[in-house]
Amino acid sequence: MTPGNNGASTPEDDDPFGYLYADGQANGAQPPSGGYGYPNSVNRVRPVGTRQYGAPQGQAAPPQQGAYGQPQGAYGQQQGAYGQPNAHYAAPETFPGGGGPGAPQQPSGHGGGGGRRGPNTKGLLIGAVAVVAAVVIGIAVAMTSSGSDDDKGGNEAGGDPTPTQSQSSEPSPSASEGAEEEAELPATDAKALRLSPGMGTASDVEGAESDGGVYVTGFNQVGAKVTWTVNGIEKAGGYRLNVRYGIPGKDADATLVINGKASSRPLNMSNFGGTPEGDWEKGWQTTWANVNLTKGTNTIELACNEGNKCDFVLDKLSLQSD
Repeated sequence: MTPGNNGASTPEDDDPFGYLYADGQANGAQPPSGGYGYPNSVNRVRPVGTRQYGAPQGQAAPPQQGAYGQPQGAYGQQQGAYGQPNAHYAAPETFPGGGGPGAPQQPSGHGGGGGRRGPNTKGLLIGAVAVVAAVVIGIAVAMTSSGSDDDKGGNEAGGDPTPTQSQSSEPSPSASEGAEEEAELPATDAKALRLSPGMGTASDVEGAESDGGVYVTGFNQVGAKVTWTVNGIEKAGGYRLNVRYGIPGKDADATLVINGKASSRPLNMSNFGGTPEGDWEKGWQTTWANVNLTKGTNTIELACNEGNKCDFVLDKLSLQSD
């Protein structure tokens, strides 16, 4: 089968692009005259840039605005050649107020209409100065606080022990008053005690703290006693009675009588130091007992009664706050 023998229609009619092939061209196929190469098309091929916009030829078109209100010509006016300005397009710089490389700039500020304001350099400068001032003040406060802490460190542990002008090297009032109160409490020694008949004093054994090394002897008999009359007790209450005694390396005890009332428990005068038996010079020791005294004058007695072990000598007595 050859082109042209296929009935009423020819290949170029069936194939709009037949003119592109060698056999089509040999049979006389020509490029179509319709638009875009389709048969029976009403459009026509035009050179680039010559196509008209708007209504069909012969009909009037309503006038259109040009750039920002400028009227354009009637429909059918052709575009210019390629590269020429298009009537339907206007560059921004051609508009009133439009910006371009050579267009004048709108001044910034409140009187410029819709123009943008420039940066507030004055406000930025004030803010920067305020920040710098705050930092400087903070550093100064930190250095002042550090200096104050260093000044205080001299009076703490490891610092200079020398008192400052606001300090005093004298004892505090509370400590001073407490010391005076204890010092005011009475004390006595062997020479000031009242002795019962058959008792006496001696100084043969060294180590007694009473004046002249004197101590009381003769306790080793039932009924022997010493009496201490205590004056100047300012407040009734409990006190501590200290008794210094000497033993020959073995335990002893005695009966304590306060204002005529004997204690239910004997005064313990044991060999707390564990000294050897028979050694009086190493047997000096101290014991104590709680006593209740009244305000004013009181009597304290140390007696050897039935059941007591009274092989001891007496050095001195003293009172202190309980």
